[in-house]
Parts: sequence; structure tokens; C-alpha cells
Amino acid sequence: MDSDAARVRDLVLVALVPLFFSTNVVMGRLIAGEVAPWTLACLRWSGAFLILLPFAAGALRRHARDLAAQGPVVALLGFLGMFTCGGLVYLGLHYTTATNATLIYACSPVLILVLEWLFRGRPIGLLEISGAALAFSGVAVVALGTADDSRFALNPGDAMIAAGALSWAIYSVLQSRPGITAIPSLPLFAAVALIGAVLLSPMMLFEAMRGPAFPQSTQIWLAVFAVALVPSVGAFFGYQYGIRRFGPATVGMLLYLQTPYGVALALVLLGERFGLFHLIGFAMIVPGVVLATIRRRVVRVARQPAS
Repeated sequence: MDSDAARVRDLVLVALVPLFFSTNVVMGRLIAGEVAPWTLACLRWSGAFLILLPFAAGALRRHARDLAAQGPVVALLGFLGMFTCGGLVYLGLHYTTATNATLIYACSPVLILVLEWLFRGRPIGLLEISGAALAFSGVAVVALGTADDSRFALNPGDAMIAAGALSWAIYSVLQSRPGITAIPSLPLFAAVALIGAVLLSPMMLFEAMRGPAFPQSTQIWLAVFAVALVPSVGAFFGYQYGIRRFGPATVGMLLYLQTPYGVALALVLLGERFGLFHLIGFAMIVPGVVLATIRRRVVRVARQPAS
């Protein structure tokens, strides 16, 4: 039985994680013209690793054998969570808005559910199928919508964001593998961040060879530091802990809170326009995610012992 302090801690964590995540897309769009995308991703995860290192160094040494034993999976986590969900998403934000990206990313919990059904035999019912279909239809509306609301067109940036959402879903499911769950969150996250930074380094060097790639002002460097701290260290560590505590499907469902958070931040901080296709997509995606994941949440709550 959990203590009251642990319950409060977990409640705060659950509330902050989607808010922290939502800042990544908004900040990525804000400085899209100031830092090259793969460079931003590399700086983000290099910075995150350096922030974590003083706290994680001892644990990294103690669990070095465990990390080595899970080396291929840890490397795959770095590729999916940091390389693809980093550089590719930031590149996509050069072509699409933070509002679009936030709405498309909202389908991640549904993708997690589908992956668990396909590869782990997780039962899926008619309600979940209906919710998934509604959510994916909403994503299609957002991805094909245009600013004048009079026609449909495919935005390559939206396709990149969708690829990032799929990578994030695979990353989330891999987090629940027995060999991975045996490694404490802090050393695992530090190792994955380091691997992500290493994988991103060649792309950063390529961008630097082609032209200006790094921040050119103190303000932009501070923004990069904020990206390394808030949606990286804070959000990813909290998310990994949440997966271990509640499972990927349940915690992934909570990410639908990222949608209103992210849209609100994009409208207020970036001054983006909320078009009719955004409204239609929002009205389809959020209810679709809830329908697709609510039964799983109810079952988990029903199985928890009374306090």
C-alpha cells in the first residue's frame, strides 16, 4: 500500500509530465530559424546528459553490466526517443506549426495501444477500435488541412511529426521489457540520452559544414538549455517512472493532456492561428484517444487494492 507522500508525488508527476512535454514542440518551433534541427536535438540530449551525470554517475557504474546486457535495446531507445523524436521532429517544425504537431502527437497513446495489440497480444475491443479510428481520422484532418480551410494538402512537416509519434509509441512499449525494467530509471535514462547524443553528432557536424547551425545569441542558448532541462530531463524521467509504475498504455493515455497544453502555449506564445481544421481535428482526436484507452484505465483502477 502506498504512503500518502508517494501518492502526492505521483499525482504531481502525472500532472507535470504532459505540460513539460508540450513545451518541447513550442520551443522547437520558436527557435526553428535560429538553430539547425539536428544540431538542436544533439545539443538538447548532450545537455540533458550533462545535467544528469552528477546524479547518475554512481548508478551508471553499478548498472554497467545490466546496461551492456541490454545494449541493443538501449541503443534502439536512443535512436527512437532521441534521434527520431529529436532531429526529425525539429526538422518537421520548420514546415508545420506547433499546433499541428501537438494535435498529431496526441495520437501517441492510441499507437501504443495498437502496438501492444499487434506484438503483445493485448485484447482490443470495439470501443477501442472505434476510438482509434476516430483519433486517426482526426490526425488525417489536421495533417491535410490548410490555412485557408478551403482545400486539403499534404504537409511534409506533418508527415515527419507523425513518424516521430510512431517512434515515441515504440519507445514507450520497449520501456516495459523485463530486461529494461530491471534497470533503475536514472542510469537508464542517462545512458539513453548519451546514446542519442552520439547518434545525433554526425548530423550536427553535417549541418555545421553546410552553414550556421549553432545558436547565435545568449537568448537562444538559454532557450536550448531550457529544452534540455524541462521537456528532456524533467519530462522523460517522469514519463519513464510513470511507465514503470502504471504501464505504457495507462501513462500514455495521460498524454492527451498535452494537447490542450500545447495548443494553448502555441496560441499564446507563438500567436498561431487555430483554424477550422484544427477545431475538427481536436474534436476527433481527444475523444478518440479517450475512447481507445478508457477501458484499460478502468480495469487497472478496479484491480488496485483499496487503501
